[in-house]
Amino acid sequence: MLSTTPNGNGYQPTSEQLKVLQTASEFAYQVWQSRTGACQTFLRSYPLDTTLTRQQIDDLIQDYTLDENYQLGHETKVMSGLRNLRMLLMMRWVWQDALAVIALEQLTDELSEFADGCILFAKDYTYQQLVTQYGQPTFINEMGNVQVDDMAIMAMGKLGAHELNLSSDIDLIFIHQARGETDGDKAKGTRSIDNKRFMTRLGQGIIRLLDNNTADGFVFRVDMRLRPWGDGSDLAIHLSALQKYFAQHGRAWERFAWLKARVVGHIEQPFYEDIQALIKPFVFRYYVDYSAFSALREMKSLIQNQVAQREDLDNIKLGAGGIRDIEFIVQAFQLIYGGRHPQLQVKSCLKAMQALYELKYLEAITYQNLQSAYRFLRRLEHGIQAINDQQTQRLPHDVYWQHNLALTLGFKEWEGLLATLNHHRYHVNVPFERMVTERQVPAHDDELEPANLDEQVARLHDVLTDENHAQLQNFWQSKMVANLSDEARERLDGAYPVIVHALLAHQDQQQLANTALPRLIALLEAICRRSIYLVMIAENPNATVELIPMLSASPWIAKELAQYPVLLDTFLQQRYRHLPDKLELRDILRQQLLRVEPDDEESLLSVLRLFKKNQVLAVAASDVLAERPIMKVSDSLTYIAEVVLEAALERAFAEIVKRYGYPIGQDGDPVTEADCGFAIIGYGKLGGLELSYSSDLDLVFLHKIKEQGMTTGEKSVSGMKFAARLAQKLMTYLNTQTRDGRAYEVDMRLRPSGNAGMMVVSCHAFETYQLEKAWSWEHQALVRARAICGDKRVTARFCDIRRTVLALPRTIEQVRIEVTSMRIKMQKHLGTSQWQQQAGKFHLKQDAGGIVDIEFLAQFAVLAYSHEHPTLTKWSDNVRIFEEMAALGIWESEICQDLTDAYLRIRAATHQLALSEQTLLVDESLWTETRTLVQTQWQQLMGVESAE
Repeated sequence: MLSTTPNGNGYQPTSEQLKVLQTASEFAYQVWQSRTGACQTFLRSYPLDTTLTRQQIDDLIQDYTLDENYQLGHETKVMSGLRNLRMLLMMRWVWQDALAVIALEQLTDELSEFADGCILFAKDYTYQQLVTQYGQPTFINEMGNVQVDDMAIMAMGKLGAHELNLSSDIDLIFIHQARGETDGDKAKGTRSIDNKRFMTRLGQGIIRLLDNNTADGFVFRVDMRLRPWGDGSDLAIHLSALQKYFAQHGRAWERFAWLKARVVGHIEQPFYEDIQALIKPFVFRYYVDYSAFSALREMKSLIQNQVAQREDLDNIKLGAGGIRDIEFIVQAFQLIYGGRHPQLQVKSCLKAMQALYELKYLEAITYQNLQSAYRFLRRLEHGIQAINDQQTQRLPHDVYWQHNLALTLGFKEWEGLLATLNHHRYHVNVPFERMVTERQVPAHDDELEPANLDEQVARLHDVLTDENHAQLQNFWQSKMVANLSDEARERLDGAYPVIVHALLAHQDQQQLANTALPRLIALLEAICRRSIYLVMIAENPNATVELIPMLSASPWIAKELAQYPVLLDTFLQQRYRHLPDKLELRDILRQQLLRVEPDDEESLLSVLRLFKKNQVLAVAASDVLAERPIMKVSDSLTYIAEVVLEAALERAFAEIVKRYGYPIGQDGDPVTEADCGFAIIGYGKLGGLELSYSSDLDLVFLHKIKEQGMTTGEKSVSGMKFAARLAQKLMTYLNTQTRDGRAYEVDMRLRPSGNAGMMVVSCHAFETYQLEKAWSWEHQALVRARAICGDKRVTARFCDIRRTVLALPRTIEQVRIEVTSMRIKMQKHLGTSQWQQQAGKFHLKQDAGGIVDIEFLAQFAVLAYSHEHPTLTKWSDNVRIFEEMAALGIWESEICQDLTDAYLRIRAATHQLALSEQTLLVDESLWTETRTLVQTQWQQLMGVESAE
């Protein structure tokens, strides 16, 4: 099979070998066809039946980065050389794999060694360039001596375990030793910068050399999202900051990530030991780590929920019984028992599996099944990725490539490959389902016995109205139920006793089974075809009992669940019992985004939308069941929006940087991930911390980027264009309608000059506009404005501008006239009509005595009194503005408290109306007292009667 014929230029493969290559990979065959001479020469030096050593790989990297004078080339030559070398090596590895002449471990090891070699080359190359500009980075060590700072590059994930596959990206984390500054000297033509900036530029240089997609392609896609705090944080972290992060913020899922962490190349021994001393106690606990069980259960639930959501049987990594499930099984054992058994502290999945078998944590048959499945799935993964040199784990849909893939893996036809794949998936799924399981036992499990079902169904029929009884009968006799697969029908039958039991329990407690039933049937119709949700209901009887009251209490919740059944998992896991704070929300979203490939925009949009819907629904459930205070509910809804905006900005920035490079900040240096030169400002309900369930987001974008300066990328654009494209990308992420809905409706009309203005403006332009051109109502709007996320320098500048503008000298009479005039205009346009008023209706928000009156009073207070009392500019929410007015003695405490109580009462009602899908137009008679109080205060404080 491997006989080759030498010719003048190199080795000539046999026609049979060429056919194998053509069958296996369109990409590698095209490389051969377009560069036959170079490929022949390469294979003469490195034949297909030989392996590559690390020394050979390093020599190749050196050779391919030299210029025509055999000197190290300039950056363009280096990037081109590395990419051409990768192409030849990939052609060779794909061919070896297709010919089955290279073992799985040898292939992944060579790929990993090549990545290590490229990383170290890129580090040294960039370091030398930076030293000529800034000198060496230094710090003062414990002995008080000056020491040169070094950066350790941590390989994570597959590269950390030496398990890189044919088209893997590489997960990296950059760690340097300490704060300090470079020894740059102007007299020597260098300038000093702090170590953080030096290490950031070193990291950016490494990423640029390897990741930038040029005419010659790329070397490796670099993924930095596993670093502490993830996207939007400093690219490099120093040791003491890492220690603090592990101690205070490190999560259980991050222990999984750091399990495979490995230092690339050689660093000084003390630095290496310092890193290991931080990682080891973070990942492994000496005692059996029972604390990990709940976190592992949560991670397993996340995996199962994503499988249910995707129903992605084509994905051999993320689908049920895929590579991820094997890694979860092995790593869960490593985390729990690795502290006691050093032999489990290995990075390779296969080696860890063997250690688990030897320690009797895995039975012989389970070990054999998992090992066979892992080898088969990794080989299949290589086969899939070889086709077009793409980072994908999805089986091909094209019949031609299905057939070719089957042949490459030694099968005669596609069906044979699928049968083997499903066999392995089954043998992975069984132990995965057994891991850290916690099946609910119903409170009265005897009631769910089959013998009692007939009795329970009869009871339910007695309870139901004739209309609901008919609707239930129609459901069971519907075409949809008749056309269910055998498995789905079995699951529906299995869930039905739990559903009947839950409906009866609800009837006993609240007599509302008839309200819940039509909404429950709509939900069942939505989930029957994705029957994994029926299994969730059957396995969570107690949670199902608590689901029914929510359906009867809120048609909005019921409709959201029926429209997006994936949200059901939040309810059945009863996550609404604990509403996460902002840090926890950030962590939950970060975990979910790490499962999305950096260039997979469709999955990114899906994760953002489902995260928002899941979390908002959990707040709604908590609102319905626990009757949380309105302030807590609004805080939670606001945190969710802030976390989505943070993640969207970080991802949008990374995407635009990848395309155009970094823009130049107003300090003359390129911006960084941590200081991106851009910020999001929230106005309205977001700014005032009072979001409701269906609020849109009023946003303004500001920047501190040199508008005329050009970005650092190969495809360079002006700073102004960069900022505009970043804003557009953000809007796409937030506003785009997908099958999962949209993340948020975004309203940009409050930006300078409104719809006629630029989508993003500089801080200077914003300040000029506010001081010289803004209308008084725009200053009113600024009272409720607040910096949400982005570059801290930009947000701090915004806060300064806001404070200055709000504290401008104004006469009380001038403010009173302007605020009253605006209020009358708004009410004419948005308040109730004359016939609605005659019918005794009151609009909670827009009518006199409603919520807008209270908001305008708070805005009047800030604009009228901030010049003399600057502390009034501190808050953007009405409650704390009233508190401050009382504390300053400007208004009586009783007045401020009355306004606050009325405000919270009306807001709580608006939330309940939203959950009940009712409008804000209510019976005036129910609100007479509150309305009168607000109108009286308006008249007293503004000196004019509230507009009727």
